[in-house]
Amino acid sequence: MHLSEKAVLLFEIELMFYHLGRYIILIGSTLSKPEKLSMYWKETARQMNDIGVGSLLIVALVSVFIGAVTAVQFAYQLEGSSIPPYYIGYIVRDIMIIELAPTFTCLALAGKVGSNMAAELGGMRQKEQIDALEVMGVDTSAYLILPKLLAALVVIPMLVVMSAFTGMAGGYMACVFGKLVTVTEFMQGLRSFFEPYNIFMMQVKSIVFAFILTSISCYQGYYVKGGSIELGKASTAAVVLSNIMILLADYIIALMLT
Repeated sequence: MHLSEKAVLLFEIELMFYHLGRYIILIGSTLSKPEKLSMYWKETARQMNDIGVGSLLIVALVSVFIGAVTAVQFAYQLEGSSIPPYYIGYIVRDIMIIELAPTFTCLALAGKVGSNMAAELGGMRQKEQIDALEVMGVDTSAYLILPKLLAALVVIPMLVVMSAFTGMAGGYMACVFGKLVTVTEFMQGLRSFFEPYNIFMMQVKSIVFAFILTSISCYQGYYVKGGSIELGKASTAAVVLSNIMILLADYIIALMLT
């Protein structure tokens, strides 16, 4: 390895730890005690509406088609085997609850909600609105980020639950209308071998993923410097980093809880 390559590698490592440290400091400041709870509540309610209601359609569409494709693919794998047909409903239910609902929902929300948060905070930073709030003595990290974080931690697990049920409905429609199995067989699969622990695992994933996509997106927007090009790069980085960290967290949680 040439000297220049070593220098670039060291610089990238140093930059990574710099951003990690600044991210931890920002989150610590964000989670500090708010000064006026009523002011935070109004903004939190607004964010809950934006994240929840604004994401219902995309979450429903993604979930329906994921559930339908899962059912069709598993039915294809069962052709010529001795596995009972009702296992299609069983597999669709468990894979939606354990993996597809929390992961795909949060990946989709990282692209929609995360980029929007980064762009919103980045625009405020560029217009010097954040600087003006800091001059007035406002804790801008808590005032601007905490409501978004609280709203995401409340609403996104609800969206994940809706995604799981919508995915099962998509699998039902694909199986019944596509004549893969009968209604009775699919419903038997949905009721078979149910483990309540899977619901707990789904909610753990949804809460962790919600924190990841919200905090990373807010971090990228909060520290934007420059003009519109830098704001676009920050929005893109928010989506990319959120998706990578969600997938990494998914793997770690799977190792810990299964």
